[in-house]
Amino acid sequence: MRRTALPAVSIALVVAAAPAAQDSDRGTGDSRVIPFTIQVGDDVLADLKARLARTRFPDEIADAGWGYGTSLTYLKELVAYWKDRFDWRAAERRLNAFDQFTTDIDGLRVHFVHQRSPHANAMPIVITHGWPGSFFEFVKVIGPLTDPAAHGGNPADAFHVVALSIPGYGFSERPSRRGYHPERMAEVVAKLMARLGYTRYAVQGGDWGAIISRLVALRDAPHVIGLHLNMCTAPPPPGPDPDAGVPPEELARTRAKQAYMVGERGYGQIQGTRPQTLGYGLNDSPAGLAAWIVEKLRSWSDSNGDVETRFSKDDILTNVTIYWVTETITSSARLYYESQQAAAADTRRVEVPTACAAFPGEVVLPPRKYVEARYNLQRWTEMPRGGHFAAFEEPELFVEDVRAFFRTLR
Repeated sequence: MRRTALPAVSIALVVAAAPAAQDSDRGTGDSRVIPFTIQVGDDVLADLKARLARTRFPDEIADAGWGYGTSLTYLKELVAYWKDRFDWRAAERRLNAFDQFTTDIDGLRVHFVHQRSPHANAMPIVITHGWPGSFFEFVKVIGPLTDPAAHGGNPADAFHVVALSIPGYGFSERPSRRGYHPERMAEVVAKLMARLGYTRYAVQGGDWGAIISRLVALRDAPHVIGLHLNMCTAPPPPGPDPDAGVPPEELARTRAKQAYMVGERGYGQIQGTRPQTLGYGLNDSPAGLAAWIVEKLRSWSDSNGDVETRFSKDDILTNVTIYWVTETITSSARLYYESQQAAAADTRRVEVPTACAAFPGEVVLPPRKYVEARYNLQRWTEMPRGGHFAAFEEPELFVEDVRAFFRTLR
């Protein structure tokens, strides 16, 4: 399959960009792709430590554990580590090891990693994160995807990787007007890939990234090589008995996931109805922000109740600190509101070749029959372990499944 290589792009000198996004969505007409370096001000970090030192913790029911929400014992431990031992400058260096850029799309500054493979015939791929994640979720997979030979793989499986921060998240700009729902996010992804000169590209996503990537595959189908998802959503197919032919174990698993999520939907209800109210607390209290995010990292991962079996404190706090220094927890939550306010979802079947990586700890696991009705499903992988944050929890499994699927489409 023929792919167009990245053309020469006129870019400015590397600049150290301030982390806090500006609230504007007025178009500038500026199509430059500008190198970006994360450089959080010392004053921002000093203020963070001061706030952590003044944390006013709530009380807790005796022996509550995580039953009422984030454990008080664990949060005190995490906050103390954040204040006294976490090294944001080391995290910055880790992130700045990747080639990062910004560009204006529809009047918003969009931040992204664009890591080119050393192999000229590599396949372009755009990978999109969700909530409460960030582009940081992909730091363990970018190297193996771009340079397989350096990580024990075959150079023929190489990718040019684009990993963006979706608008309102991380170092991308915060929308200040209504209407930045998943459909508009999908337009941003397609326009970004076009601006980078890719006329054919692969698409991958989980969480909101899965929803956005599905829309990219629908709206930009002539340019999409294939779609790989690690969160596959699909309603029951039409017909008098949508469950006919579904293996009993798949149906039981789906129903168990649905029952589990009954107790997990509170965050989505408030983010989908009153994100601004929530934002006042989370944008002002780093301890509150950490509690809100780490509870989901624990319950949505394949952690068996111990979040640090999946994520180190440094990894947890790098992700949380990205939200803190960019002040994007409120704008990230607004995506839930915008999604609920948007017009009816596009229910067309995705016809581009699709792969589903089914991780057992994923919060949504419909039967394969449901997914086949909604997508041109070419690959279905039952993973042995891993959860909602697939690329970060199980980078080796993630990378191998992405390689294997797109190997058939090169």
